[in-house]
Amino acid sequence: MKFLVIWRIEISLLSREVLKSVLTMPEYAAPLMKQGKVIARYHIPGQHGGAWIYDVASNEELDMLLARSPVFNYSRFQVYPLADMEPPMPKKPE
Repeated sequence: MKFLVIWRIEISLLSREVLKSVLTMPEYAAPLMKQGKVIARYHIPGQHGGAWIYDVASNEELDMLLARSPVFNYSRFQVYPLADMEPPMPKKPE
């Protein structure tokens, strides 16, 4: 299951602690990208936050990964389920 997650830092909560959390996001993302749980990460120019595409097994797994994010307590998240536009390739008979 793929999801687009857009997260934005709550500017009213901006502090040194929040900045430290934001700076740890690449470290948080690295193992998730190796595992294929995060397949793309983007910065949204002019905003404090980003857009990530997750590929997870369930809604619960996504919820757990978001809750473990260093910026979870300082951000607002918008989550959009994604559907492939291409039909799946039919399996060839063996």
